[in-house]
Amino acid sequence: MKQILLATTGSNPQVLTETLYAIHKSGKTFPEEIFVITTQSTKTRLIEGLFADGHLQALKETYQLPDFVFDENHIWLIEDDHGVPIFDAKSIEDQTYMADFITRKVHELTQDENIAIHASLAGGRKTMAFYFGYAMSLLGREQDTLSHVFVDEQYENVNEFWYPTRESQWVDGKNGKIDLSKATVTLAEIPFVRMRNALEPSLLSSMLNYSFSQTVGLLNASQRELLTVTVDKRSFSIEAVGVATILTPKEIAFYLWLISKGDNGILIDRYFEGSTQNSVEFLSTYSELASDPRVYRTFNTTPEDFIEGNDSTLKGMERTFVQVQRSNINRKLKKSLPTPIAAKLMISSRTEGANTRYLIANCQCGWALNIVE
Repeated sequence: MKQILLATTGSNPQVLTETLYAIHKSGKTFPEEIFVITTQSTKTRLIEGLFADGHLQALKETYQLPDFVFDENHIWLIEDDHGVPIFDAKSIEDQTYMADFITRKVHELTQDENIAIHASLAGGRKTMAFYFGYAMSLLGREQDTLSHVFVDEQYENVNEFWYPTRESQWVDGKNGKIDLSKATVTLAEIPFVRMRNALEPSLLSSMLNYSFSQTVGLLNASQRELLTVTVDKRSFSIEAVGVATILTPKEIAFYLWLISKGDNGILIDRYFEGSTQNSVEFLSTYSELASDPRVYRTFNTTPEDFIEGNDSTLKGMERTFVQVQRSNINRKLKKSLPTPIAAKLMISSRTEGANTRYLIANCQCGWALNIVE
């Protein structure tokens, strides 16, 4: 069985040499091939330290390590939805890409029963380690292991320390001179719950096509008989099966307004745009959440005039306004939730002669709704 080391790294590429050293010293099976998951911002430092500066080769020669395959092609850069590497993982959007990418790579590797994965959580951001550990718990098999590596505190974040040297080598540490040969590197194997065999085969096979949040939603949904939906006015979100879909204040107000219309929703006929009643109802909901003048301008009014009850210039809600809100909300729901769940929350439309009716699909089916003020 082929042994694979899969590691995440951040700004300190030393964790890779520390991990290889610790595996060697522990007597555990040494990897035949290595893959590293990181971001664009840290790739250069990783390549310079391991290859250009020769620290990886020096480790191999110093401790007579077994041969293994690892080069620049084995460095996997976290990508966005369009296949473009992300620079770092500081934004919420980047965190989403990171979770999806890590889960996808673990899924791909665990499809091959002829390899065993040693997953190292030592490098990268805390969220990176969490997503990696979660993916391993979800997809890991009996032959796979999970570990972390620790070094003495005085050697942490010391640029010159890549592994304990055989001979004394003194460098500047955080609190004075330190001898690189005296460092202790500890490999800690982390027990983890392997959930793979508890998953439905159909769910497991479809996971490659789902995002991290969609996978979480599917798993949570499989444990529940009743769908509970929470619309949070404070965070402008729709939460279902443990996954929150973030909307804009305008979108959440529209969703709440449409919920208030019940099973019949709204009918856009030739009289729809001529009535200001829908505009008043929508803006009444929106005014509780935000006061962006651009939203009020859509209805030919201002926040001040509307709040004061001056509706003399107010115009009716346009068909295109409904269509745009529906499109934006549905797109966000489909992106964050599993398809079967998103379908229950999306705004549907149906043709009735020359008219179109819009409603929230699941209002017809019944669900437990919580609205957080």
